[in-house]
Amino acid sequence: MSDAYLSRGVSAEKRDVHKAIEKLDRGVFKGAFCTMMPDVSGDPDYCTAMHADGAGTKSSLAYIKFRETGDYTAFSDIAQDSTVMNLDDLLCVGAVGGFIMSNTIGRNAHRIDGTAVKHVVSGYVDFVEKMRSYGVDITMCGGETADVGDLVSTLIVDSTFFVRMKRSDVINCESIRPGDVIVGFSSYGKAVYEEKYNAGMGSNGLTAARHLLLCHDYAKKYPESYSPTIAEAQVYCGKYAFSDILPGTDVKVGDAILSPTRTYAPIVKEILSENREAVHGMIHCTGGGQVKCRNFGNGIKYIKDSLFDVPPLFKAIEEGGQISRKEMYQVFNMGHRLEIYCDEKDAGRMIKIAEKYGVESKIVGRCLESEDGRNKVIIDNGNEKFEY
Repeated sequence: MSDAYLSRGVSAEKRDVHKAIEKLDRGVFKGAFCTMMPDVSGDPDYCTAMHADGAGTKSSLAYIKFRETGDYTAFSDIAQDSTVMNLDDLLCVGAVGGFIMSNTIGRNAHRIDGTAVKHVVSGYVDFVEKMRSYGVDITMCGGETADVGDLVSTLIVDSTFFVRMKRSDVINCESIRPGDVIVGFSSYGKAVYEEKYNAGMGSNGLTAARHLLLCHDYAKKYPESYSPTIAEAQVYCGKYAFSDILPGTDVKVGDAILSPTRTYAPIVKEILSENREAVHGMIHCTGGGQVKCRNFGNGIKYIKDSLFDVPPLFKAIEEGGQISRKEMYQVFNMGHRLEIYCDEKDAGRMIKIAEKYGVESKIVGRCLESEDGRNKVIIDNGNEKFEY
C-alpha cells in the first residue's frame, strides 16, 4: 500500500473501490482499458463508451496560484487536465474521434468567482479547438456549474466523454501477450502542440506532490486547500515555495506541478491510421502509475527495465526523503504516461511518429509469461529492482 499517499487520504491502488465495483458489467470487451457497452442505436457492429474523469486535486493548486499571483491562467489549464484524463483513456480502446463532451464545475462561490469559471470554460474551448486542428474531433455539448460550498472548499473540474465506434476497431488489452515489447511515450519535455515545458506530472499524484514539495507556510495561508482529516505533520511538509525554481529547470515549482496533462491524441491517431492491427494494447499510466498495467492482460509479467530518466519534478519529490522510490512508481508516472504493446518489429515506426510531434519515445520493457498465472510488474532501474 502507498503510505505517503494513503496518509493524505488517497489510495493509489483503490482496492476498496475495485472491490465495490467488481460485480459491475465489464461490457462487451472484458479486457478493454475502458468499459465498452453495446451500441446505443442497437447496431451489432458498433459499441459505445461513456467515460468520466477530472483534474482532481490539481484544482486546489490552481487556486493557490491565483491567490498568490492574481493569475487566472491555471484555471484554464485544469480544463485541459480534465479533458485529457478522459480523452487519453479512450485513446486506449482505439477511439480517435467523434467524441462528445460535457463538463461539470463544482465551486465554492466565496472563493471561486465568475472570472475563474470563465477561464475554465475558455480552457475547454481552446483545447478542443487545438485538438481539432490535429484531426481529433471533440464536440462540446454544455455542462453544469454548481455552487456547492458546503461540500467543496475551492473547485472541482470534471468531464464526461461519449464515443461510438466500430467493434472491429476496438483495442482490447486482452490481446497483450508474452513476447510483446512495451513502447513508452514520455510525459515531460515540450511537444509541438504544447506551448511551454511540461514537467510531466499529469493529473495523478497531485495530493502527494503538493504536500511533499511545498512548504508549510501554505497550510497557514490556505487551510481551505487541504483536508482537515490529514495529520498536521503530513500537510505541506516540503521545502519549496511556489515561486522557487525547480532544480534542473527554469520553471517555478508550482508551475511545474501545474503543467497541463499531456495528451497523446495526435500521435495515437496517426499510429492507428497507419497500422491499427499492430497495436495489441494501450495503457494510460494514470492512477497506479507504472503499476497500472498489472490490471490488464492475462498471466503477464511486465518487465520494465529501460525506463526514461526520472524527470526533475519527480527527482525533487524523492529527494525530500518522505517517499520511497518503490512507492513513487505506484503513485506517479515517473517519466512516461502512455504505453503501447506490440511486436518489436512495429515499435520503430511508432517511435518515429512520436518524435515527429516532439515527444520522446522508446522501448521501455517487455512482456513475459507469468510463472503463477497472475499479472505482476517488475521494475528494474539498474540500481534497484521492485516487484508488484
